Amino acid sequence: MNRVLDEVVVGCALVVSVGYALASLGPKGVRHRILSALAQLAARAPPLLRSDRIARRLTEASVRASRACGGCGSCGFEESTVRGLANEIKIPAANIGKRD
Repeated sequence: MNRVLDEVVVGCALVVSVGYALASLGPKGVRHRILSALAQLAARAPPLLRSDRIARRLTEASVRASRACGGCGSCGFEESTVRGLANEIKIPAANIGKRD
């Protein structure tokens, strides 16, 4: 009985690790589908498991994964790079002297 239980635990750990790798490293479309499917499964779980908070967090993560930028809240990437380049100090290489 212990060998069967050990194999089930190891199998579950492998499934969870593969799911995590797909969710974090995979394409955004796959992440969105995986997270929304997990949210639906958690929402359909029996009330005895009390998975309401988990379902809500998975739904929020699914929404963040479906956004273009990943949900970080700073969608002005183009503006920030232009501002960063404008604030750069440029010194010609000929003006840089060697230290003695």
